[in-house]
Amino acid sequence: MTFRFTKLQKTILVAAWDRLEQALAHGEAFDPVPVVKLFTPDAGATWLLAAISPDETTAWGVADLGLGFVEMGDVDLAELRQLRGKLGLPVEIDRWFKPDKSLWGYQRDGQLRGRLVT
Repeated sequence: MTFRFTKLQKTILVAAWDRLEQALAHGEAFDPVPVVKLFTPDAGATWLLAAISPDETTAWGVADLGLGFVEMGDVDLAELRQLRGKLGLPVEIDRWFKPDKSLWGYQRDGQLRGRLVT
């Protein structure tokens, strides 16, 4: 089974999507704390999500695909739900993730280290 957001996570993420769209429309910075950490247990990829579209098709956050760099941007949630690692395991939610910085903080640290550290 693939990941599912809790009702609380979805509420927070969708509200953040609205704030993201408002910030983009006004040319303002948007630097929230991530709400959800997704990962592949058998492929070394990690995503920290701070916002999702109301229809849950797109998310916005920081990604580390295990290629030596970290990037920020949109994530196709349908692709993540279909993604399987080397052993065929689906993407999972890290239930114990506790963010300690903003998305930009994770992205900046990830660029310096060449990987996302949570």
